[in-house]
Amino acid sequence: MSRRVKIWIGVALFLAVIVLFGVLFHGHQNNVYQPQNEFKLDDWITIKLGSLDLSITKAVLYLFLAMIATIGTMVYVARRMVDPPNRVQAGVEGIYGLIHDNIAGPNNIDRKMAVKWFPFIGTLFLFIWYSNLLGYIPLPTDTEYKFNLFGLHVPGFAIYAATANISVTLALTLVVVISYHVEGIRAKGLIRYVKGWLPGGLDNVPMRWILIPGIFVIEVISQFVRIISLSVRLFANVLAGHLLILFMGGGLVVLLGLAALGILTLPIAVVFFLFEVVLIATLQAFIFATLTAIYLGGAVAESH
Repeated sequence: MSRRVKIWIGVALFLAVIVLFGVLFHGHQNNVYQPQNEFKLDDWITIKLGSLDLSITKAVLYLFLAMIATIGTMVYVARRMVDPPNRVQAGVEGIYGLIHDNIAGPNNIDRKMAVKWFPFIGTLFLFIWYSNLLGYIPLPTDTEYKFNLFGLHVPGFAIYAATANISVTLALTLVVVISYHVEGIRAKGLIRYVKGWLPGGLDNVPMRWILIPGIFVIEVISQFVRIISLSVRLFANVLAGHLLILFMGGGLVVLLGLAALGILTLPIAVVFFLFEVVLIATLQAFIFATLTAIYLGGAVAESH
């Protein structure tokens, strides 16, 4: 029996057990609890300047915590650099090697550009990494469900990631896109940079004047697609992970009104949680930073 067949049999058995639980333990559907409200951003402090909304929400809190963690890490590391290297320095050198050699390495960006843009790429990686990791730490941010603590109404504990908000990932993406376009124009000039969007070797292609406009339009579209791919990839992966943890960790039990179902869903939630923390949080930060390095390197490269 192949591994794929075994996996599908396991999934079928799991679904069959869930159906069996639903038949044996008749629950009631919960219409009060709305899991999607975990991602609803209520204004904590309302700040509006005309049509510009600068209100403080829990997303702002998570961004602030990620910023503090990023700055704190750099300051702490800078003050702990000693000879011979201590454990902190050894760990930092491992992270530095990951960013410098794999993300900002010569295959993605040339040495001159790497020296100039490595601080930006490294900061971007750490900021997204911390934002993802903080999203798996329960914090008292759920203002919809509060509990009484010695007479104080404390917001309920919940998990939320700033990178699960498309506005955050889009803002980071726009910073990257504007940066590599500006760098490309600065290195080549506007006309040469735009011409560089076309592949080389078109001079010897028959009827090239018919093909060039179509190729150019496709390349312009691809520039906008980069914005979508960078922002949506990070947003969708983090959001999907949190939704899976939320539903398996108790949301599905509450919605269906089947407390016994928690025996099956809770272990799955733990597996999802470990998988997201250990792999996805780091992988998505790595991918975002790597694509940033590739786009920066491609903007100044002579070839297409």
